[in-house]
Amino acid sequence: MPQSEAQFESLFMEHSDRVLAYSARRTRTSADAADVLADTYLAAWRRIDDAPEDGSELLWLYGIARRVVANQRRGDRRRSLLATEVAGHVVDVADAASRHVDTVDAKAVRSALESLQDNDRELLLLIGWEGLKPAEAAIVLGCGRAALRTRLHRARRRFDTALQAAGVQRRQTIEQGPQRWLPTHSDAEEAR
Repeated sequence: MPQSEAQFESLFMEHSDRVLAYSARRTRTSADAADVLADTYLAAWRRIDDAPEDGSELLWLYGIARRVVANQRRGDRRRSLLATEVAGHVVDVADAASRHVDTVDAKAVRSALESLQDNDRELLLLIGWEGLKPAEAAIVLGCGRAALRTRLHRARRRFDTALQAAGVQRRQTIEQGPQRWLPTHSDAEEAR
């Protein structure tokens, strides 16, 4: 076994319990402590040539673990701020969406959409909600434009049937702003 591998194995066998305990006292969950331990030893492996051999190895590992914990806390703060920002954006989008479907029974439309097969629902949402042109939706779905036109026509027919069963007329839901529930037939013309 090469010298660096033997040195690393010795560091792990002798000190991993204490590094884990150090990490556990500074993190919220045991999973976070395990992550700190793993990241500490990963950094130690990368810097094994810098490892002291004078009895201060544990202190060196604690120093690495301290920096790993600090990085983990910074990451947690960034994720928390991002989650707050995204949550605010989701509320804004949901509010805007509800304003666009006020003239129809939104529950009935959602129910009709959910009654469709996944492929039909995804196609209609890509065009109707995400605002993609059929040519763009064909790229997302990995099919040709001609196949997409056929799939779109069939999905619209099935959706019309589901809407009628729910008591909603399709014409009520078309073109209610930039985010519309249903694609219009002119979208298929653009794909040509």
